[in-house]
Amino acid sequence: MPISEKGENRMSKVIYRKSGRRTVHPILLCAALLLFGFSLVNVVWPKRKLIELENRNAAELRAPTIADLLDGTWQQSFSSWMQDQFILRDQWINTQRAADEMVFQKVEEGGILLGKDHWMFTKLFTVDETTQKQLDKNIQAVSDFAAKYPGKVTFLLAPSASAIYPEMLPAGAPMVDEDSMLNDIFATIGQYAEVLDLRNTFTASKEEYLYFKTDHHWTPNGAYRAYEQFCKLKGLSPFDRTAHESVTINGFQGTHYSATRLWNVEDDSITYYPLDNQMTIFDVPSEAQFEANRTENLINTEKFETRDKYAAFLDGNNGYSVVEGNGTGSILVVKDSYANSFVPYLTENYAKIGVIDFRNFRYGLDSTIEKEGYDQVLILYNFQTFLADKNLINIIRPSSLQAS
Repeated sequence: MPISEKGENRMSKVIYRKSGRRTVHPILLCAALLLFGFSLVNVVWPKRKLIELENRNAAELRAPTIADLLDGTWQQSFSSWMQDQFILRDQWINTQRAADEMVFQKVEEGGILLGKDHWMFTKLFTVDETTQKQLDKNIQAVSDFAAKYPGKVTFLLAPSASAIYPEMLPAGAPMVDEDSMLNDIFATIGQYAEVLDLRNTFTASKEEYLYFKTDHHWTPNGAYRAYEQFCKLKGLSPFDRTAHESVTINGFQGTHYSATRLWNVEDDSITYYPLDNQMTIFDVPSEAQFEANRTENLINTEKFETRDKYAAFLDGNNGYSVVEGNGTGSILVVKDSYANSFVPYLTENYAKIGVIDFRNFRYGLDSTIEKEGYDQVLILYNFQTFLADKNLINIIRPSSLQAS
């Protein structure tokens, strides 16, 4: 049977291909080499133990276990380690944050509000149910403690920078009504303790350098203005700053900067007064046992050479410390880190200043007050820490010594 013309054409159709090896596109080759080279450099790049800009330890690479591999724990820890050890990590983050601000005009970064004139503020738009419950517990704990020691307790709650400089917030930022909340806190605790409300004083002095712009703390000057009001309340003569020579440390970039990495940050400065007063830092293995760990100057000037410069005051947040003062009597300061730059001024007025930070002190205060013989107690916190601090309720923890 003859083959049709159509069939003949189909059978005689030949597909031609280029002979020899196929070539790889130069762009793909370059990308592959770049990726391989980048990965190789990242492997041999020096690993770091501290993320200085964020004031924290870098994630550690740990050996995997079967259980960790099965539940995904090791994979998550490996991812965190890779992120922390990524080559030029800080530079990449800084570039991204600069683009966010310049291109997208962001007014918030890392939970920090980017205000006017280089101001940075801790974002607090709402107080959720959990935080409100903790606040209620803290108010009750302080009230119960003050009622137990009538006439001995002073309560100082520093307002937030945003409450003193609301005009510097981003336009329309819906911050919580801090004034109303402070009114309620002071009204309750004021039934049992002397209360120091700094809002009028700080508002009248707001042209001064009261708060850092790159950090969540007040400045040593803000602490001094608070200290003046404390002395006025107690009938004390305040530390005379004109009789002492000050030292200024420049180039301070605090916790707000660590969260935002603003490219056009305006550095803060720390002005302090060198003092010779000694401070003993204790280990407290039990409520009944205080062991002296070391004695040093109450201002650790070596910390001014690090990123966490504010930690120079009282050498950070130790559980229990005792400062030697030049005055008479004694006072126990129960505090968050706002008190660190406040306490040095108290050396003018007291012979002995005890300092307790419940983040590193797990006991009640009854036995400490009795054993150490403190005449007065100052509870000093800032507003935003006081809201959610879960450790403060230890202030009314029953004394095991007294129970026995």
